[in-house]
Amino acid sequence: MFVCNCFGVTEAQVKKHAADGACTPRQIASACKAGTDCGSCVRRIQALLGRGALPGRDTAKQDIPALAEAGRRQERLDEAA
Repeated sequence: MFVCNCFGVTEAQVKKHAADGACTPRQIASACKAGTDCGSCVRRIQALLGRGALPGRDTAKQDIPALAEAGRRQERLDEAA
């Protein structure tokens, strides 16, 4: 199923980029251009990335193991950018 019709990016491609470390729509865009033309696919990309379920940094700093790891991962990605 296509996620981005403008660039022909499929759901499987977005999931592969996510598995390779992309965890934001911007990182997906850098990997395959999805979301950079009309923008109508950005919400679908967010859903595939689980953006609604991922904690913010403030929540991650409460020392809940899974949440803390998600926060640390995002901080490493932000530092690398």
